[in-house]
Amino acid sequence: MPKLSVDGVGDFEVPAGKRLVNALVDECGIDQLHACGGNGRCTTCRVEFVGGEPAAMTKAEKNVLAAKGITTPGVRLSCQMLCDQDMSVKAPHRLAGSGRADAGKRPADTLEPQPVEWV
Repeated sequence: MPKLSVDGVGDFEVPAGKRLVNALVDECGIDQLHACGGNGRCTTCRVEFVGGEPAAMTKAEKNVLAAKGITTPGVRLSCQMLCDQDMSVKAPHRLAGSGRADAGKRPADTLEPQPVEWV
C-alpha cells in the first residue's frame, strides 16, 4: 500500500489505485474540497506536492489548470490522480474556513472524466 504524507496531519497507508481526493477524505480524515464532484473542472481539490508528484497528468487536469492560470510547480488536482506511489502533499483547500456549505458531491471511485489522454 502506498504511503500518503499530509503536511501538518500525518502519514497514512492508502489503498493502491484509490483517487487521491478520496484518500485525503477517507484515510486522512481531511475535509478536502471537491466542489465539482471530482470531475476536473473547478480546482478546489488542488494540493501542493512536497514529494512523489506523479509524472502523468490527465488531459482534463492539464486543460483546467491552464484555463485557471495555475502554473505553480507541484500544484495538482487531487481528483485527477491515483494513489499508485508514495506521495507527500500539502492540502490547504479544505471546507473549514471556505465559506462553502459542503465540500462537494463525493467523487466517484474512478477517474472522471475518464483519462482518454495522459500528458
